[in-house]
Amino acid sequence: MVINFINEFWNELLFLLYEMAPYLILGFLIAGVLHVFIPEGKINKLMGKKNTRGAFNASVFGIPLPLCSCGVLPTGISFYKNGASKGSTVSFMISTPQTGVDSILVTYSMLGLPFAVIRPVVAFLTGIMGGFVTNQTTRNEIEPENAVAGNTQRRRIKNPVKEMIGYAFYDFLKDIAQWMIIGLLLAALISVVIPDNFFESYLRSDFLGMLAILLVSIPLYVCATSSIPIAAVLMLKGLSPGAALVFLMAGPATNAATITVISQTMGRRSLFSYMATIIGGALIFGVLIDYLLPASWFTGALQQFHDHEHDVLPYWLKVASAIFLTGAIVNIYIQKYWKKLRPQKKFSNVKPVYMNQHKVEVKGMTCSHCKANVENSMGKIEGIKDIRADIDLNEVTFSGEQVDYEKVKQAVEEIGYQYGGKK
Repeated sequence: MVINFINEFWNELLFLLYEMAPYLILGFLIAGVLHVFIPEGKINKLMGKKNTRGAFNASVFGIPLPLCSCGVLPTGISFYKNGASKGSTVSFMISTPQTGVDSILVTYSMLGLPFAVIRPVVAFLTGIMGGFVTNQTTRNEIEPENAVAGNTQRRRIKNPVKEMIGYAFYDFLKDIAQWMIIGLLLAALISVVIPDNFFESYLRSDFLGMLAILLVSIPLYVCATSSIPIAAVLMLKGLSPGAALVFLMAGPATNAATITVISQTMGRRSLFSYMATIIGGALIFGVLIDYLLPASWFTGALQQFHDHEHDVLPYWLKVASAIFLTGAIVNIYIQKYWKKLRPQKKFSNVKPVYMNQHKVEVKGMTCSHCKANVENSMGKIEGIKDIRADIDLNEVTFSGEQVDYEKVKQAVEEIGYQYGGKK
């Protein structure tokens, strides 16, 4: 009995990995191109206006960006601190975590073309809606008087290809590796444990299914890419396409940390607009899918995926992609734990640029965008230079004389991280 369960679980896990791997690799490569060629500060410059145009720009930029859910929150708050309006910030934080080039490609692989088209469209519309509602509810509030920061010129990179590959298969992959693994394991477990037609038997109303999924999704942390295999398996167990869309929207865009930080940083009105837009948008578009669009659009593509009838890619390419992706993930964890085992050698051969070096503990950094946001925020403090954040060691090293640690604490906490004091 146990052996059969393990075999079924392993086979399902391999099947999901084979289906996702080629599209993930392509998505990561596109993410590397975006990272290299999108000028820093460009988004800030276009998000400053407190009108629908700013919300439109934020949604347009947010949809293709390969930001994981944990990276969207500090990035959005950083935009706000650098001059973006509250409406534009909310728009960006709604549209971005729902999509991304990697998740769009994986959506096509597992859920079919209709879902791959609908997801970015829904993210775009709900992003604009959230920005508009926020602008209306906060129109009498004073925005921070910060100049828009960031260089709008393309960065000069000596080796663009090396930079692109390094970002795609180390920095960005490291951001989502943990949650991608969890998503695959959960999807395989659900596929084996939950009986077929489970939702049809116990939740006879599609709308009740949406409400149940919504209640689970709001506090849950799940990234856009890892939510896809879970949604696919849930649909195979009888969950309606509309309820699956609710999960794909609310899962990546909401969690307890996001709710807390938005409330503390941007105020309760912005939080209300953010949550109302996601909840209302998820239910509205979920109902539209279930009651207006043909069910065959979604069930047909899903059944082809499950029955291996849509294999447009050769089997050898899927296996090779899975091996390559697994190797890249293993390399990330080897590097991570090797660094923790030998932390003292990290800067042993690096000559400090400034004599007065300091080190503080910063918790909550989980991705390369977190690292960049902490460094940018602390870089605005007068007298601090040579800032290097390390997300594996939860610390930031910097140089400077007469450092005001209260300002350091404020710079760290105002973008949503935990300051742990001097080390």
